[in-house]
Amino acid sequence: MSILVTGATGTVGSLVVERLAAAGADVKALVRQSGKRSFPDGVTEVVGDFSDVPSLRAAFSSVRTLFLLNPVAADELTQALVALNLAREAGVERIVYLSVIHADRFTNVPHFTSKHTVERMVESLDIPASILRPAYFMQNEHMVQQVIQDYGIYPMPIGTAGVEMIDVRDIADVAAAELLRRDRAPAALPRLTLDLIGPEALTGVSAAEAWSKALGREVAYGGNDVAAFEQQMASFGPTWLAYDMRLMMEGIQQHGMHGAKGAAEQLQGILGRPLRSYAEFVLEVAGAD
Repeated sequence: MSILVTGATGTVGSLVVERLAAAGADVKALVRQSGKRSFPDGVTEVVGDFSDVPSLRAAFSSVRTLFLLNPVAADELTQALVALNLAREAGVERIVYLSVIHADRFTNVPHFTSKHTVERMVESLDIPASILRPAYFMQNEHMVQQVIQDYGIYPMPIGTAGVEMIDVRDIADVAAAELLRRDRAPAALPRLTLDLIGPEALTGVSAAEAWSKALGREVAYGGNDVAAFEQQMASFGPTWLAYDMRLMMEGIQQHGMHGAKGAAEQLQGILGRPLRSYAEFVLEVAGAD
């Protein structure tokens, strides 16, 4: 029996595949197109699509443990619920699901509510699962790095409530650890929910300061204008997604993104090391430019 990783060519999924392969697990990587990405030796590439039921049925064959990662899409909820039903139908016993932090609080944000509905399905059907709820990814900053470096402006309108950003490498390490823990257990383990956060809460101003230190010149916070943010997002992506991201930023400004009490310490216990800091991430990417 194997571990199937969905989203295997993406930022998080590809890292999860690498970690599992390095640990000697029997890994299948679900891809929409064969040969799109090279995988470590021993990883089996499986071609399938969330919108194609026969391909998912074939992909779930001989799978004991599933890493379910659904991309943010207009039909994300349908994709996720179909995948979960098919996984149960195929006899998949253990699941690690990548949700989002505060999925139950940001109720007007489409992709948050989609993920919360999946969490409710997992709970109502009593599926043995680890629910991973990551905060804002540090690697999202790659989208605006050029703006930061060219114009000296940090443009993400994250406000002042505080966002405990997390490095995707830490997400992948925790996900792989949970997949291995569940897959190697002699019986299905109790359901577990983990907030995945970084070691500090960042504001727009403190994020800009981290870039200032890394670049050796002033970077200013661009402010809280979510309408301008939506307009900018819509210039290079679907308008529904731009609006979804605007709603998320409004939620971040209102609530922030903070893990449950003791979440950082719990994650560090799983990882056996400190969480990566935003300052370390910024220094790394600024130096690589």
